Amino acid sequence: MTDQINRAAGDAGINRVVLAYSGGLDTSVILKWLQQTYNCEVVTFTADLGQGEELEPARAKAEMMGVKPEHIFVDDLREEFVRDYVFPMMRSNALYEGLYLLGTSIARPLIAKRQIEIARMVGADAVSHGATGKGNDQVRFELGYYALSPDIKVIAPWREWDLTSRTRLIEFAEQHQIPVSKDKRGEAPFSTDANMLHTSSEGLVLENPWDEVPDYVYSRTVNPEDAPDVPEYITIDFERGDGVAINGEGMSPATLLSTLNDYGRRHGIGRLDLVENRFVGMKSRGMYETPGGTIYHLAHRGIEQLTLDRGAAHLKDELAPRYAELLYNGFWFSPEREMLQAAIDHSQEKVSGTVRLKLYKGGVYVVGRKSPNSLYSEKVVTFEDDQGAYDQRDAAGFIKLNALRLRLRGRRDQV
Repeated sequence: MTDQINRAAGDAGINRVVLAYSGGLDTSVILKWLQQTYNCEVVTFTADLGQGEELEPARAKAEMMGVKPEHIFVDDLREEFVRDYVFPMMRSNALYEGLYLLGTSIARPLIAKRQIEIARMVGADAVSHGATGKGNDQVRFELGYYALSPDIKVIAPWREWDLTSRTRLIEFAEQHQIPVSKDKRGEAPFSTDANMLHTSSEGLVLENPWDEVPDYVYSRTVNPEDAPDVPEYITIDFERGDGVAINGEGMSPATLLSTLNDYGRRHGIGRLDLVENRFVGMKSRGMYETPGGTIYHLAHRGIEQLTLDRGAAHLKDELAPRYAELLYNGFWFSPEREMLQAAIDHSQEKVSGTVRLKLYKGGVYVVGRKSPNSLYSEKVVTFEDDQGAYDQRDAAGFIKLNALRLRLRGRRDQV
């Protein structure tokens, strides 16, 4: 079987592959498997998206496995990730199925983009990833690859090999002198994916949707019950729809999100237990922690309350589920997402100002907002004497015109 694949690889002209590489068990096995099965040179790419792990061991492990030092890429993409992916998404108020802040989904396009850039730099024929054939990530990665490099060859080992269990992976690793950490030798209670925006956990102890998520699964937030008994107040400043400062202190996009993560961790904010519909057709149960993103999302809606016209705000709310579905399904680089983004970005031109929030035991509450571009008129809305700013008699004609079709139908249908 291996010889057949080798011959097929030769026919396909695969000499060099860029692998999305974490340094963990799965992608380390993939690295060796690619070298053996395709008889090709492997280039590794490890993205620092703020996952909170030391990434230099991935470099050392790749070098130990025969990857040339000049073909090991460990890139700090945190600022680009938040500035060019997270913030544009947050402008849309996108929530997949009304709840999920798309923390995994939004990271995949950037990884795919950088993989293709590296493939061009090193003259690679193909790219590879460690996503399984059951999940969404295989779709997200590969739609990104093909959008940016239509003729690129894609190798997805989980759809090809016969290493169908963790036991088989460990056996392969041991046979090829690939180091296996102690925590990988027992059955993993769940799998995780992390970046600066969120941590997701799926599998095994989480697979029964009736069982409560064990507390040890949570890694980004304290239990809300153990959070401080005194609420904390913060402000976030926005300019043209993007956060620029916390408590009056200007910050870069990544620094701002990281700071909000610290607040969210401390107050147990951003936990979500979700049964979702995957793009490939099955339902899955996962646990998501998005501490800073949850605070940011609610703050952004808070400033939009003051600055967006009703028609624009309601249209955005209609577009947001479509935008969220496009991201979830992997269509970041599609023309329809770009069209939606242009409309959303146009809506944000006047979305500037300050939002004050109260953080308390898992909750985020908008308690104040102000903006130089506010459409809120206290003079018009007041219950006190508005001194003619609004003529209440105008409402009678407004109501009658809107009631006309209802009255006509009512007369027709009277018994």
